[in-house]
Amino acid sequence: MAPSSPMPSQGRRRPGSARGGGDGNGRGGVGAGAGRGGRRNRVASASAAAPSGSRLPNPRLTGLGSGLFCSVAMFLLGCLDQLLFGASPAVYGVLFLLVCVLTALWVRGGDVLSAPVVLPIAFAVGLLPVAEGGGGLLGRLMGLVTGLATQAGWLYGGTLLAAAIVLVRRVRWVRDRQRRG
Repeated sequence: MAPSSPMPSQGRRRPGSARGGGDGNGRGGVGAGAGRGGRRNRVASASAAAPSGSRLPNPRLTGLGSGLFCSVAMFLLGCLDQLLFGASPAVYGVLFLLVCVLTALWVRGGDVLSAPVVLPIAFAVGLLPVAEGGGGLLGRLMGLVTGLATQAGWLYGGTLLAAAIVLVRRVRWVRDRQRRG
């Protein structure tokens, strides 16, 4: 009978399987592939031991997902800023910093370098409801350009904050991959 583990039965690897570690002769164990399975068991047991009410969300977004997340979030926060605070640039800037940090923390390790690229695009998308503009498309476009020029400090600050977080995460990700293999 297989030893019980915190992973569900679908996730357990069989000894001697192609992906399950071991030496390929039907002997599982502490061979070359046991490090990954061991790590997953530790992560699963650590998450099972933690109370469910105290955990923070920890999604892992792809590069495209992080772009969609921060663009939609900034547009909705821009609309909310327009409704509640009358299009306050300072409130919008602080909300942008929050979205920058969340995006940099939630993007997957392999796609982490995409976060600082998509954040300025999200800033511009979210600035649409906040930007003051006259009537028509040209007035709205002029308000957007003016908003980008006058709020460049928030844009650069948020992007640099995300870039610093991303660089630290990337260095840790590369070191972990070098240790494992």
